Amino acid sequence: MPDDRALRESATFPASVLAEIHRAADQGIYDIRGFGAKRSVPGFDDLLFLGASMSRYPLEGYRETCATDVTLGTRFAKNPVDLKIPITIAGMSFGALGANAKEALGRAATLMGTSTTTGDGGMTEEERRSSKTLVYQVLPSRYGLNPDDLRRADALEVVVGQGAKPGGGGMLLGQKITHRVAGMRTLPVGIDQRSACRHPDWTGPDDLEIKIQELREITDWRIPIYIKVGATRVHYDTALAVKAGADVVVLDGMQGGTAATQDVFIEHVGIPTLPAVRMAVEALRELGVHREVQLIVSGGIRNGADAAKALALGADAVSIGSAAMVALGCNRAVHVDDYAALGTGPGYCHHCHTGRCPVGVATQDPELESRLRPEQGAKWVRNYLTTMVLEMQTLARACGKSHVLNLEPEDLSALTVEAAAMAKVPLAGTDWIPGNNP
Repeated sequence: MPDDRALRESATFPASVLAEIHRAADQGIYDIRGFGAKRSVPGFDDLLFLGASMSRYPLEGYRETCATDVTLGTRFAKNPVDLKIPITIAGMSFGALGANAKEALGRAATLMGTSTTTGDGGMTEEERRSSKTLVYQVLPSRYGLNPDDLRRADALEVVVGQGAKPGGGGMLLGQKITHRVAGMRTLPVGIDQRSACRHPDWTGPDDLEIKIQELREITDWRIPIYIKVGATRVHYDTALAVKAGADVVVLDGMQGGTAATQDVFIEHVGIPTLPAVRMAVEALRELGVHREVQLIVSGGIRNGADAAKALALGADAVSIGSAAMVALGCNRAVHVDDYAALGTGPGYCHHCHTGRCPVGVATQDPELESRLRPEQGAKWVRNYLTTMVLEMQTLARACGKSHVLNLEPEDLSALTVEAAAMAKVPLAGTDWIPGNNP
């Protein structure tokens, strides 16, 4: 019998690291996958709300309202975006997702009075038809981009970076490039597609300011223009986005998901959403534009508590991508044999890049896609968003707030020294904020 001490796993070279080294030695290329980071980082679970007691007066949930509406794009746009809830659907492309998934998300967003976002590759008719409020992304690839669709949008989102891969471009592997996807992107069918990591016609914030002016002229200054950045040098990036003329800054933390990119990007680039929110808010306040330039936060938002904590730290709204996919059925325990064929199981799947999504969300295969009916998917996502909103209202009322946007850092405490330092809120049971005061 082997000695138990000899079977002790190495902290530096655990089984997962050994397996990856063996895979790299066999294949000679980096690993590609979808979904988000699997490593544990400080996050919203490390913060707690300080509900009202003697020193604060709570609101009665059955008799006193707690509003959730938010307006985005009030800085320059003639027609800002009015939303009933501060939870939006993040950009996920047609190509990464199937047409049924995009339609379901649009229907759910419309039912809830919020917006959805196109993602790379252009605007589908299903998505425009089902989405009352649609944000149209302008990405470095410019796949599917045209002035007519810019004018059909309710807002534009200029994507500079994404949380799962800041500094890197997107991927869409050949098995997902169908005739329709290829036609929209002007690409050959069945050939791997890699998007550029930077825009082809500008190289810095001064150039971006000119590009934004061009987009405003195309849309007659009617609609808001968002700038989306991946969370890295957040303070400077937020300030430069404001300087370039953004109506809204969209900040995507490293827990954000992706349809396909290098695993090393997902796990080792960017910073967590928790400190990123605080850094962006500080930049907006330094410039005197907090709440004038709205801040949307994404990257690992899973429930109403996460959303409420982001708002308490100073965000105006949150955006969900991976969580919306899960609500559509991603990783649901059905079609187990199809998960097994991918070498995975429900709850562990990150094979969005393969086009073999067992539940019909991240696929262009007609047979698999038919497993997701838009009507059912819309119902699931609507129910999920409804639950998130109720959770946000419950927490806000417990803190004595009549609007979820009235939540503030004073309503929070941190469970760990790391979270206290990142979010700049006191460690629970103390008035100590690491790095702020002794």
